Amino acid sequence: MHLGFIGVGKMGGPMAGRLLDAGHTLTVFDAREAALQPLLQRGARRAASAAAIAAEVETVLVSLPTPDIVRQVALGIAAGGKLRNFVDLSTTGPRVAREIAAGLAQKGITGIDSPVSGGVSGAEKGTLAVMLACPQERRALLEPVLEVFGKVFYLGEQPGLGQTMKLCNNLLSATAMAISCEAVVMGVKAGLDPRVMIDVINAGSGRNSATQDKFPRAILPRSFDFGFTNALMHKDVKLCVEEAEAMGVPMWVGSAVRQLWAYTASRMGPETDFTSIVRSIEEWAGVEVKPRG
Repeated sequence: MHLGFIGVGKMGGPMAGRLLDAGHTLTVFDAREAALQPLLQRGARRAASAAAIAAEVETVLVSLPTPDIVRQVALGIAAGGKLRNFVDLSTTGPRVAREIAAGLAQKGITGIDSPVSGGVSGAEKGTLAVMLACPQERRALLEPVLEVFGKVFYLGEQPGLGQTMKLCNNLLSATAMAISCEAVVMGVKAGLDPRVMIDVINAGSGRNSATQDKFPRAILPRSFDFGFTNALMHKDVKLCVEEAEAMGVPMWVGSAVRQLWAYTASRMGPETDFTSIVRSIEEWAGVEVKPRG
């Protein structure tokens, strides 16, 4: 297929690259030239603007950082001559997904709600979880494309179902990260070696995505380079809590996690890696999570 891709940064770049590997023709756009160059060197075509892609292809995929940017791009390219499918791989929340779908429908374009989870490494390896919500008649067309990114889970026809699933997943990921950092900092202050702590936790009932992956890869080595920013994690948790509140679902734990990430984004910087949340807790406790030896 000839596809369009808007937003080829940390997540979008690897996903776009996998589409090229799968034999698709790709027209790409990003505000940053540095993000475009690796794909252009591999044969992708450059578009002068997001709107220019919509005039050239029937299906465009987007991977963008915030709901406002997704909304702006979606409604800004809705007048594109060929565009029929707008596939949103970003995290926007269900209300924005429904708003975009309604706006696009007025132009004869189907909004496809399809966020992904699995981080940059998952995007590179093709092991993402792809959460798809779209009309049944578009499913057969889109699933073979999305399977290039990983495992596709079809959630139904209603716009927003994919976003709701993504927010639930990211809340769990954020909570596991936050509480694991608190527990390990406590152990370190008591005199435990954090590497031994992580080994014990991963052999016991406390293991989770943070202890199994984030701690070994980015916290214990003190590299803080997992590939996801504090600003984006705060955005995702905030979106989830707001959606839950709008539905009348209590979020006592979620609200606390949101507050901790708001503090971390302010204290450590919004563009720093989200694994630096441990440093917020370290500062308060007066210890450092650093293996002995």
